[in-house]
Amino acid sequence: MAGMDRMTIDEVVREVLRDEHADVIRESVRAVAQELMEVEISELIGAQRGERTEDRATHRNGYRPRRWDTRAGEIELQIPKIRQGSYFPSFLQPRKRSEQALVSVVQQAYVCGVSTRRVDQLVESLGLRISKSEVSRIAALLDEQVTAFRERPLEGRYPYVFVDAKIEKVRDGGRVARKCVVIAHAVHESGRREIIGLDVGEAETEAFWTEFLRSLVARGLVGVQLAISDAHPGLKAAIARVLGAPWQRCTVHFLRDLRGHCRKDQHDALGALIRQLFTAPDGAEARRRLADAIAQLEPRLPKIARLLDEAEDDVLAFYAFPCEHWPKLRSTNPLERFNREIGRRTDVVGIFPDDASLIRLVSMLAIEANDCDEGRSGRVSGLSSPRRTLGACDNNRIDARRQTCSISASTGAPAARRGARYRRPAN
Repeated sequence: MAGMDRMTIDEVVREVLRDEHADVIRESVRAVAQELMEVEISELIGAQRGERTEDRATHRNGYRPRRWDTRAGEIELQIPKIRQGSYFPSFLQPRKRSEQALVSVVQQAYVCGVSTRRVDQLVESLGLRISKSEVSRIAALLDEQVTAFRERPLEGRYPYVFVDAKIEKVRDGGRVARKCVVIAHAVHESGRREIIGLDVGEAETEAFWTEFLRSLVARGLVGVQLAISDAHPGLKAAIARVLGAPWQRCTVHFLRDLRGHCRKDQHDALGALIRQLFTAPDGAEARRRLADAIAQLEPRLPKIARLLDEAEDDVLAFYAFPCEHWPKLRSTNPLERFNREIGRRTDVVGIFPDDASLIRLVSMLAIEANDCDEGRSGRVSGLSSPRRTLGACDNNRIDARRQTCSISASTGAPAARRGARYRRPAN
């Protein structure tokens, strides 16, 4: 046993690795490490090299190479092999464990939006070395989870579907392109809320939206009774063509669009006038308030009055559903908040190297959001309340099975609410 004034070979190796002048002693490190392995293998076998004994455990069986990254530089070790059992150097065991931890660190850093260059700096600060190509390779290990998430079958019925898009920068063909990340969020008939699909496309065209919605239907999306989105013409047409469901125009986007047609000093008054349309006790009162609003706006803001009149059925469609659902059906707020969570991480990356890396990051965030909803209370909650993030859990569940709405074949407007006939008042 080494005395207090002596260092073991293991301690010598560790001390050498801490030396700031490691470049000049790389060969010394290699020689010391090789000698340490010879000592350990001799103790394991029970005999020195070339020694013949009757009580030896096994025999040597050559060497296998292994790269060892140290502060002294890259060292090529020759690790002894044995015929029976296995041997791994003791001074590499901590590194073996650290490599396993490093995989999870790099993956989590990537999911949090850290660029490969900054991940490289991170692992070097931990005393380890990893190339940018290795960072990308480790991040690619997430792809199995991403594929399973994006291709999982959708079971049961989803009465409410929210759809939105976010623009991100991606390198494509030697140039930086602005591509859209489209995300579908839905409420299951049991009240469970989840992100059911996402994709990346060149632009928000009707063809792309149609293909995306058809992929959801192919995975089992059925029973959609209301689709909520902004007023993108291609998306609206795709919803009608593929889902065949009533459409609710996001009231937040709608008010924002209306404000673009008036002076800034008129925004507050216009907002107060429009918001009271969405807090009426029932659909009939909402339409009465809308008619009054049009009458007030027409003299001074005729364009806004016309836009409001044209959007009547689209912005008031949510009144055909249970009243406790109204605050959560009239906008795409759940996805808007999730989009901000995406932006908080993608802002760090800046420009993604390809579509796959963008899908990987957004998918992992979606998986975490879904897992949070299921994991906190054991039962999946309804849509989030307006002041909670998508990942937050909400005890106020939506019973999406309470839908009794029928759709008028002639107008496409809601014809009944909660079992009672509803007639639109005459203009």
